Amino acid sequence: MAGSRAAAAPARGEIRSVTLRPPTGDEVLVRTMYSGVSRGTETLVFSGKVPPDQHAIMRAPFQEGDFPYPVKYGYLNVGIVEAGPPSLVGRAVFCLFPHQTAYVVPRESVVELPDGVPPRRAVLAGTVETAVNALWDAAPLIGDRVTVVGAGMVGCCVAALLARFPGVEVELVDTDPARKATAEALGVMFATPDTASTDRDLVVHASATQAGLQRSLDLLAPEGTVLELSWYGDRPVSLALGGAFHSGRLTIRSSQVGTVSPARRASRTYADRMALALRLLRDPAFDALITGSSPFEDLPAVLPRLTAGTLPALCHLITYGNE
Repeated sequence: MAGSRAAAAPARGEIRSVTLRPPTGDEVLVRTMYSGVSRGTETLVFSGKVPPDQHAIMRAPFQEGDFPYPVKYGYLNVGIVEAGPPSLVGRAVFCLFPHQTAYVVPRESVVELPDGVPPRRAVLAGTVETAVNALWDAAPLIGDRVTVVGAGMVGCCVAALLARFPGVEVELVDTDPARKATAEALGVMFATPDTASTDRDLVVHASATQAGLQRSLDLLAPEGTVLELSWYGDRPVSLALGGAFHSGRLTIRSSQVGTVSPARRASRTYADRMALALRLLRDPAFDALITGSSPFEDLPAVLPRLTAGTLPALCHLITYGNE
């Protein structure tokens, strides 16, 4: 028997009991240690704001139920293999599985944590993988002036990876001045939208706001590109494109979360990408993104607070009796 968290009605979650079957020869039984709330996507799901035409695309790999409700959703899970291939038993693994105390999945759905990556930090692997794919799409060049607008989980992961690029000037922009401490921990500059640097070669937008996307365009140098990582759910977005958008030959490009960049599609599997993300998480700077924790049994009360913003967080960690 295992417990799982499900969105049962608009802005209401509950914990339900599920019965686990024994794993077969090509499956593993995983006991969860930590899961992470992907705040942007999960609060949209929790609020019932997934557009009908995106229901199929937005399904999580091990989602149960259909949008809008009831649905079991989530995809940042780290646990210990309790049964399966002998080489994996007792090993810590990452899986794109919802918030649940234990689960059975195919062996190829889990990725073993490399040495030097603590299980708490490893819940960020799915978000770092998104950032990796975004930078494959953006392809920044040495010496580029790059701004990341939106210091949420995705934006911070993108900024952290950009800080490793030779000669790249990275500025993280957010409306919350408290994010300056996070930027410093990641080794990048910080600015508010009003003080942000202009003439940027590349702006990665991850604030999921209309104002943030407009400001991203305003920060570009001629021929510059905005890489759009935000997902707006059912909210319309309006932009002022009558200024420098055409004369400056500006570009807005989307980066599809979960889909490999075409330039890498032939050679990079999901396992390859996730293994890379986990190796990058050896950097302790990423610990700055884990800003709170709650026990699993409190999750139905935590999601409304995260959705309303009364519980400020980047990655909110869910614990399963191991702390």
